[in-house]
Amino acid sequence: MNYILFDESNVRTSLLPLTFMRPVGDIRIGILTIREKWEKRLNTKTSSLTDNYLSKKYPIIKEEQNILINGSVCPTDEIIELVKKLRPHQTIVSGETIIALHVTAEELDNTGDPTVEGIEEIEVKECPLQVSHTWEIFSKNEKAILDDFNFLTQGRRSHALNKTNVVLGNNQVFLEKGTKINCAVLNTTKGPIYIGEGAEIMEGSMIRGPIAICDHAQVKMLAKLYGPTTIGPYSRVGGEVNNSVIFGYSNKAHDGFLGHSVIAEWCNLGADTNTSNLKNTYDCVRLWSYSKQTFINTHLQFCGLIMGDHSKSGIDTMFNTGTVVGVNTNIFGTGFQRNFIPSFTWGGTTGHSNYNLEKGIEVATAVFKRRGLEFDEVERTLLSDVYRLTLKNKRL
Repeated sequence: MNYILFDESNVRTSLLPLTFMRPVGDIRIGILTIREKWEKRLNTKTSSLTDNYLSKKYPIIKEEQNILINGSVCPTDEIIELVKKLRPHQTIVSGETIIALHVTAEELDNTGDPTVEGIEEIEVKECPLQVSHTWEIFSKNEKAILDDFNFLTQGRRSHALNKTNVVLGNNQVFLEKGTKINCAVLNTTKGPIYIGEGAEIMEGSMIRGPIAICDHAQVKMLAKLYGPTTIGPYSRVGGEVNNSVIFGYSNKAHDGFLGHSVIAEWCNLGADTNTSNLKNTYDCVRLWSYSKQTFINTHLQFCGLIMGDHSKSGIDTMFNTGTVVGVNTNIFGTGFQRNFIPSFTWGGTTGHSNYNLEKGIEVATAVFKRRGLEFDEVERTLLSDVYRLTLKNKRL
């Protein structure tokens, strides 16, 4: 069977700026991205039905018979079994949410939309974990880590942890192959700790689960990580981090506090960059909404920084409670930054200007090269498309 992850347009917009550079299904929550959760459980590859400008990097693959899967929904055992048995003109739903449906290539071409009328509905018994807002990525991360941990480690044995480390608590520390961990304190009292293939935890680090340190990530000396937190693949993290998700290939390598935040890929937080995650008044935090074009109530007391791909902060940058930063920004300067910084912005508290696209591509090319990767024509076109998209409406 051919499986396609689709984006609901309203959810996709609610998840901006994190979905400017990727379909919804490529958001990381827990240990894996949502796409990886589906692919590993279904034991197959998937493609994407998403915005046209993303299709060059994330093309759709159609066959005569297709299962469309909601890219914002994380799979459960129950849902996987229902999806495998899904017949033509059947759909799996949870309340008002379509989770999956069976369509032909003709139906897909004719509708251009996953909502096909006149089909049988199958209601799931258990409400699945769904990501509909940016702040849900960190607020639901504990459940996502536990679900992924149980799935990935079931029936498997952890690689050995050397005796220089201290382990507290009764939950598991699970190591994939090739990890380097020395003289660290691993506290599993509140949840397990997952350490991916080739990851490194340097001496003096203190890690309190539930934590996911993904493949080839690096935790610097004396780092303090509080769960539920995810450090994505090839990311480098130091200082203090609490209840945050870093997608991958991003750096917060120095001292400074990051709390209740989401950092996309290819970001860099300069030394002593700090995020406020709690208002002095203890009020619920309001956050910029791309769909509403205003600040909306998250109904959370703790909410820090949401940062889009390729964005950077200079040393000693201070982000206020509930700050949204778009794609490819360069932020610096003393004092608290604005609570919403649009994509392709250069500057800080003394003023902003547009970040030149060619300069942004030059920087991205250099950053990719540092990781042994090529910023190819597909990546260049994608960043250029986002530039044109956000230039039309700077508030987007």
